[in-house]
Amino acid sequence: MKTKDLMTRRAWLAGMAAGAGALAAPRFVQAQQPPRLDVPYVPTAQHVVDRMLTIAKVTKDDFVMDLGCGDGRMLVTAAAKFGAKGGYGVDINPERIKEAKANALKAGVADKVTFEIRDLFTMPINQASVLTMYLLPSVNLKLRPRILDEMKPGSRIVSHDFNMDDWRPDYFEAMEGHDIYFWIVPAKAEGEWAVRIGDDDYTLSVQQKFQYFVGSLRAVKTRQESLIRMGRINGSVITFIAEGDDGRSQLFSGRIDGARMTFDTSTLPAAVEGWSAEKKK
Repeated sequence: MKTKDLMTRRAWLAGMAAGAGALAAPRFVQAQQPPRLDVPYVPTAQHVVDRMLTIAKVTKDDFVMDLGCGDGRMLVTAAAKFGAKGGYGVDINPERIKEAKANALKAGVADKVTFEIRDLFTMPINQASVLTMYLLPSVNLKLRPRILDEMKPGSRIVSHDFNMDDWRPDYFEAMEGHDIYFWIVPAKAEGEWAVRIGDDDYTLSVQQKFQYFVGSLRAVKTRQESLIRMGRINGSVITFIAEGDDGRSQLFSGRIDGARMTFDTSTLPAAVEGWSAEKKK
């Protein structure tokens, strides 16, 4: 996307402009631009599309969904170039959907990707392993609770130009006037957990904010308490350091599966072994 088009969209966000025009994209079918919609249509440049899908590490195992799919280039590229097994895109503009279907047919992936006229706020997103967006911050914030509640831990989100406020991205990249934000949906760890380490019982208290958390690990018998530092949830993987008053610390690494945690030292060999946890009701 050219700099002036990016400025147009951001100016629209501030209430300074009336709309934005479509860019020329020689490899894609383009139709006459309709009247301005709630989110002005500015296609993502192809090299940005490629980079977004690369950052999201799209493979043949992924089902990609695009919210506000425009002319379909994100899903067409995901299927044709990255080998995604399927894709589903929605847009409220019938002209964009016609273009998207034509582009999928032209690229030979019409059997792998589906485009529909639909409200992005009501479409199911729980089947997506990768979700792509080029919306506005206010729209991203409206979608954020659904992303966190409905999508599976480990699902990936990639957004062109706009973030999700205080949900810090797991990765950010600026490229030639474009911003790319990337998140991994974290598992839910908030609350109290009954932890077993060897023959000893502990209570793990977690206060979670997106992919980060703080809390404490307290021994049931001795009541000795360690504070949690560097608590992080990457999809279903949880890591943290429990630091006691004496300055001694232990590294924990495990996986969250619903209401259960189990240790996993495959990537952190120095982590505590043999521990498990059950979520308290």
